[in-house]
Amino acid sequence: MKNDESSTTTLQEVADAAGVSPATVSRFLNGTAKVADDKRRAIERVIEELNYKPNRLAQYLKSGSTRTIGVLTQSLESGYFNKTMTGIEDVMKAAGYALLIMSGHWHADEEAEHVELLIGRRVDAVAILTGNMTDAQIMAFSRRVPIVAFGRKLDSERAIGFCLDNYSAACDAVQLLIEQGHRRIAFIAGPDDQEDARARLAGYRDTLARHRIEVVPELIVPGDFQESGGLLAVNQLLASKQRFTAIFAANDLTAYGARLALYRRSIRVPDDISIIGFDDLHSSMYTTPPLTTVRQPLYEVGTAIANLMLPMIGQPGAQVELPTLELVVRESVRRIS
Repeated sequence: MKNDESSTTTLQEVADAAGVSPATVSRFLNGTAKVADDKRRAIERVIEELNYKPNRLAQYLKSGSTRTIGVLTQSLESGYFNKTMTGIEDVMKAAGYALLIMSGHWHADEEAEHVELLIGRRVDAVAILTGNMTDAQIMAFSRRVPIVAFGRKLDSERAIGFCLDNYSAACDAVQLLIEQGHRRIAFIAGPDDQEDARARLAGYRDTLARHRIEVVPELIVPGDFQESGGLLAVNQLLASKQRFTAIFAANDLTAYGARLALYRRSIRVPDDISIIGFDDLHSSMYTTPPLTTVRQPLYEVGTAIANLMLPMIGQPGAQVELPTLELVVRESVRRIS
């Protein structure tokens, strides 16, 4: 019969009932040394009978590990990094770790404050999903806890950062528009302090230049990776009286806002204006029309982060091969003569 008063059962009582020493029970629970099969079976039987729950916090503090990983994302509202966090969680859960997640809301001070909070909770490592902190700030934090960052390039023993090839993917997106006959292509940029936003702008500029198409400064308008930024950007484009037949938006949320602005002016997509986004959020296949975009393999980004992190905290990790971006052609782009 199981004992429902599991909180009152001590390790000594488990050891006595199993006929072994407390040290043997501790080694069994921690997995720090091999325990003979007969003793292991006896300990398992007693733990089941007594419904014993070890004091994990005490174990973790004694070992110097809390078996938790901090994750700093930017906004839980957008859902952009949900798949990435799922990828981190799946790998880390299999290794016996749990996640502690906080948001930075794209403010460097808040990001730094929340990394401090995570370190204060004694997480074993921190994953940073983009953000506005400087590389120097992250390197300083890495002296206290191992860090893997996505969206920036870092390479040290305690801080690893990686980016995907946003530049080549942006080139592919603009190339598609050019192949469909577009020459007056507007670009709604992302925040200029973000590495991925800068790479996408560079891909736009360079692809036009390779085809000897003029880069018109008035067709490049600022955005902020948010729907509202896309809406305001299209209003600015239309107010400028510049002619354009296509829009390349720096991300899908921006494309959603751009699409709304065009709809309010009775401008049809893709009949009048073609649109390409970047990210391939789940909703992008259900917009009207379904959005042509660049697919980011965000779940695979999460598993890559976790597998880079595991060796940094003394655990085996799988070989990491950075995922690639893929242009997904849907119905928001049409050929023009």
